[in-house]
Amino acid sequence: MNEQDRKDLVSFRLKRARETYNEVLLHVESELWNTAVNRLYYACFYAVTALLISKEIKTISHAGTRLMFGLHFVKPGLIDKQLGKFYSDIFDLRQSGDYEDFIEFTKEDLTDLLQPAEDLINQIEKLMP
Repeated sequence: MNEQDRKDLVSFRLKRARETYNEVLLHVESELWNTAVNRLYYACFYAVTALLISKEIKTISHAGTRLMFGLHFVKPGLIDKQLGKFYSDIFDLRQSGDYEDFIEFTKEDLTDLLQPAEDLINQIEKLMP
């Protein structure tokens, strides 16, 4: 991938992160809690992948993305450790909500997740050139 293609992809992923975060707010309004958790994870995932792509760090899975994010950005202190933990937690919540039976998220669950997700996306945007 050449430099311009990488910049375009990073820009696309960041835009997608913001659009998906805004989509979450519609799901919250409609009280679709499990869908909101899923989309909130993906909003964060798009931002994290934009960051990794910008530094030419390749991954092939969601777990690999989480690992590389922690190794290259959270561990060295470029991303706040609490937000790194949040990203791991939202990954686990999304997995549970999508693949386990009888998992029902609540309004309170979403209320606790919205601000850290926005903070994570904001912090990632600040690291972009």
